[in-house]
Amino acid sequence: MAVRATASRFPIDSDALEASGLPWGLTVTPFASKDESGIGPAYGSNGHLLPRCEHCYAYFNTYCELDQWAWTCSLCGTLNGLPSDAIARYSYPHDSIPEMSSSFVDLELPLDGSEQEMTQARPVYLAAIDLSSSEEFLELTKSALLAALEALSPGSLFGLATFSHKIGLYDVQGPIPVVKNVFIPPDAERKLPLELEDAMPLLQFLAPVETCKDRIAAALETLRPITSWERSSGAAQGIDGVLMGGRGFGTAMEALFNYLGSEFGNTFALARVFAFISGPPDYGRGQLDTSRYGEQYASKRVDADRALLPEQTPFYKDLATIAVESGVCVDLFAVTNEYTDLASLKFVSIESGGSLFLYSSTDDSTLPQDMFRMLNRPYAFNCVLRLRTSTEFKPLHSYGHFFPDPQYENLQHIICCDSYATYAYDFDFANNTGFSRHSREPPVVQIAFQYTVVVPPEGLQNSELPSSNRGKHLLQRRLRIRTMQFETAQNINETYDSVDPEVVLSLLVHKVILVSLEDGVREGRALLHDWLVILTAQYNDAYNLVQYKKGNKSMSSQIDITFSQCPQLEPLPRLVFALLRNPLLRFHEEGVHPDYRIYLQCLFSVLEPSSLHCGIYPSLVSYSTPDKQAYPRHSLSRAALITSGSPIFFLDAYTTLIVFYTSTADPSLPFPPPQDCLLRKNINMVKQGRSITPKLMFIREGKDDATAFENYLIEEQDVDGSGFASARGFVSFLDDVSQSVAEYMK
Repeated sequence: MAVRATASRFPIDSDALEASGLPWGLTVTPFASKDESGIGPAYGSNGHLLPRCEHCYAYFNTYCELDQWAWTCSLCGTLNGLPSDAIARYSYPHDSIPEMSSSFVDLELPLDGSEQEMTQARPVYLAAIDLSSSEEFLELTKSALLAALEALSPGSLFGLATFSHKIGLYDVQGPIPVVKNVFIPPDAERKLPLELEDAMPLLQFLAPVETCKDRIAAALETLRPITSWERSSGAAQGIDGVLMGGRGFGTAMEALFNYLGSEFGNTFALARVFAFISGPPDYGRGQLDTSRYGEQYASKRVDADRALLPEQTPFYKDLATIAVESGVCVDLFAVTNEYTDLASLKFVSIESGGSLFLYSSTDDSTLPQDMFRMLNRPYAFNCVLRLRTSTEFKPLHSYGHFFPDPQYENLQHIICCDSYATYAYDFDFANNTGFSRHSREPPVVQIAFQYTVVVPPEGLQNSELPSSNRGKHLLQRRLRIRTMQFETAQNINETYDSVDPEVVLSLLVHKVILVSLEDGVREGRALLHDWLVILTAQYNDAYNLVQYKKGNKSMSSQIDITFSQCPQLEPLPRLVFALLRNPLLRFHEEGVHPDYRIYLQCLFSVLEPSSLHCGIYPSLVSYSTPDKQAYPRHSLSRAALITSGSPIFFLDAYTTLIVFYTSTADPSLPFPPPQDCLLRKNINMVKQGRSITPKLMFIREGKDDATAFENYLIEEQDVDGSGFASARGFVSFLDDVSQSVAEYMK
């Protein structure tokens, strides 16, 4: 569980918070195996016996004062009696008890009634493939699923389904694959004429991977796109015989979730559905009207960038609820360059605990690698995340792909969570008093994460199991708790000096995405610009005050726009500029596809701060040879390339990696870089640490098209304009901010 705060020293009170101009909060990556310093938790069992505070329900931790019979809560100060079993346990040496030896623990819990009944919890996977597509789309999907089959653990069950104007269910447990079709009614009101269970019993449809892998592969080879003739004969005729669409995605998903739901809590604890789609749903339930993409400029009163961000139907939000109730998590893979309205579709994935992937082309798609990577990493499900604080402050907002508990405050449910998924909170003071300057009780944050994992047979010691369960997957419920103490800043300089700019960026991105969705891209941009102006003004006020107190009466009228006296704040103007140049906030007129904007919103909402920094302001490293690094960080400008004099540059933009050889590079330097060189090792290390597979490009200036690389040199691009290089760029942006700061300070 990695936790990073916007500043390691918290503001002393609400006046100090306001004076700083900074957001106050933290990010948490709950299922990360180690903390932000690379240290793992203390593991143990009997998490249900961990004492809890009678007043605030916080868990006992190393910061609590412990007497022989009682303990004092480190969050609210309540004195609690110790139960007799805890008194006996805590009389042993502290090193042997996780909660006494570490403030970061991970304890096993007993399974509840419904989980105990599941003697075997087989991992279940279902692929739903769009046949209203092309041969290229199906070839890509087949290779992705063949990669997925290699990553699935023995004992898993796999189901293959297709959708178009009909739903196809594949039985691969016999000698040859057999498909049963159920036709989808064309209109949005009617449901399926036949339940899928009646077409094919679910346990006949779900095949064991270890015995049926070859037959699943054989079934995949039989997939073909449906023809216009099939559509017309499949009751897809519209009014006057005009051919309607044939992508019944909504009806198919609803039917498949209900189909799987019959075995939820019996055969499986979580089923993962991989939905592959090649265009917008245009048939049956959940049809989407894509004409709004062409008509967004029809009304001059509507912000074109705002018009395409909200969903056009609640159908897919409601569908996510059905998925959750059926124990299903959906990963949506959209392979398309046409407008598919991901603004509506995204909910079925992000609200069921899954991910949204977008590939604009089948040619250089990383879909197979992404599938393999996703299935190879551990995940937790049925998770509950709770953040508690000491009494002086409280969580204000929470951000991320979870849903809040309808009954309890600051309690979030996460359907499925991998080791990369990150969530954010911001804080406010609970009262006007704030933290006491002289108190010996520092601010405390406690994050509790309760989750379930499926443990494969090789992860269990057979001696622990009854003989009937040996060789089967079992459920394990765990409780992970991290308790952290923070210091308070005695003055604004201490706050500024303890800032983590990457976490500040994370909170800004979450806030800007929310504002964009509610009020449009222009409002999101305005919020960001105003925030930087206010921060710069507050910083200059604080700096001038310090100079005045030192006796330097001739205060400078020059505004310090680059935070030259504070290294921790120095990156922020560049990050804000880069965020304004990012497709997340660029205008539609610049060619930003609305689906790509939605994809970035979903991706950036789950990235941990360092990865997000990379996605917003890519890192640029220079090499003098493929085996020798020259400089670890350059600004994103052509001037930086020229002045460095290095022949090779490596750009990391999180989703894209580019190796760029300049026109002045010695022709004897090997291109592309050899596999055993330092540059390649660094590239491979970067790729291994990613949640998605970045696209790798090699470009030689003067010989290859360098547009992809030059587009990332944002510091010479106009922040509001066409994106073409101009005299404005970052320097001009700072001038504009400086003028706004001067007006604000007046």
